[in-house]
Amino acid sequence: SIAHRLSTIADSDRILVLDQGRLAEAGSHFELLRRDGLYAEMWARQANEQDEVVG
Repeated sequence: SIAHRLSTIADSDRILVLDQGRLAEAGSHFELLRRDGLYAEMWARQANEQDEVVG
């Protein structure tokens, strides 16, 4: 799957994160969050956007 909303792929077994066409990170949702890299940054940004829409 290709997704812009990360919540749609959070249950995937393996997530590949691309940055400028190159593989930046790979792992499960929880592994990528623990690494605190690009995926975690994007996840936090989308969570904040969702909070602003709801709140």
